[in-house]
Amino acid sequence: MSQSETRATALALYPEDSREAAALLKQAVPLMVRHNIPPNPVHYALWYTYSKGQEPELNRHLDRMVKDFDCFPAESATKLFRDYIIRDELEEARAGQQQAIKLVDNMERDVSRSMNGSVNFQTSLWHCLEMLEEPVDKRLPAILNELQQSTQLMQDQQALFLSQLHSAQKEIKSLREKLELAQLDATLDGLTKVLNRSTFTRLLEQLLKDAPQGVALIMLDIDHFKQFNDQYGHPLGDRVLVHVGQVLRNSLPPQARVARYGGEEFCVVLQECFELASAHTFAEQLRLKIQSLRIKARGTDKVLDTVTASFGVALAKAGDDVESLLTRADDALYRAKRSGRNRVN
Repeated sequence: MSQSETRATALALYPEDSREAAALLKQAVPLMVRHNIPPNPVHYALWYTYSKGQEPELNRHLDRMVKDFDCFPAESATKLFRDYIIRDELEEARAGQQQAIKLVDNMERDVSRSMNGSVNFQTSLWHCLEMLEEPVDKRLPAILNELQQSTQLMQDQQALFLSQLHSAQKEIKSLREKLELAQLDATLDGLTKVLNRSTFTRLLEQLLKDAPQGVALIMLDIDHFKQFNDQYGHPLGDRVLVHVGQVLRNSLPPQARVARYGGEEFCVVLQECFELASAHTFAEQLRLKIQSLRIKARGTDKVLDTVTASFGVALAKAGDDVESLLTRADDALYRAKRSGRNRVN
């Protein structure tokens, strides 16, 4: 990307004039100082956007991170930067890669057709030469022979190009496979292998736009998760997340999707669920399955038998957007926690 293109992209991301930008920085920098956020471009971009207030989901995520972690996790910051700051640029890059792949595929197909046509034409010329034992014009065999040699040269050149193109095709196939894996990875949470937050948000946004009736949202938060990390270390905390994610994946009915929404927070969206009671019943089943988890701490005989989660449930209604539905589910989750945790509200 050229320097002028970089400036154009930055202007699109941050269209504020100097006065507005300065005002936002005056809000962002004290927030970073207060939470001991290291000063680097990624963190500046996140907290600058936080101060703008135009990405409520990003703000909610940052609020939870500074609350739940003693230090600002670099990996999570990079992921937020990718999901909320440069997501449009990443989508454009993926589209460009797909167009390049399609173009080379079309070239290979067209050259192959030309190659086949050349072979057929050369075969016809050989038949003509064989049939002309006594030509009317003595010059005709020489003319046909020269034409045949020219055709052979063209065929050899096409064969060389096709061979080179096939080699390129192998490389492109390898790149395509890597791209498909990268695109799949871009939709999943790396640890739990459920959908990541940005992909889930886009899915929920589309569902609410198409047909909000019958959409239910379940938010769940692992109870006292910070205590697992503090007492046993982050590796065991990660194992708890993996096991909970596996329980959720294995329990989904048709047309339901699950995502890791925050550090220890997950979301499940149900389709064709028209009653809040049905969503509550399903959430209660999930609660019992998580409560029955037994996770052994590696290197010790300690078995965790206290993994529980609190649940908040909301049913979509006409006029709902992602933020309003998430807010109602989050409010219900908060009431479940306030009521003693390990329950559905």
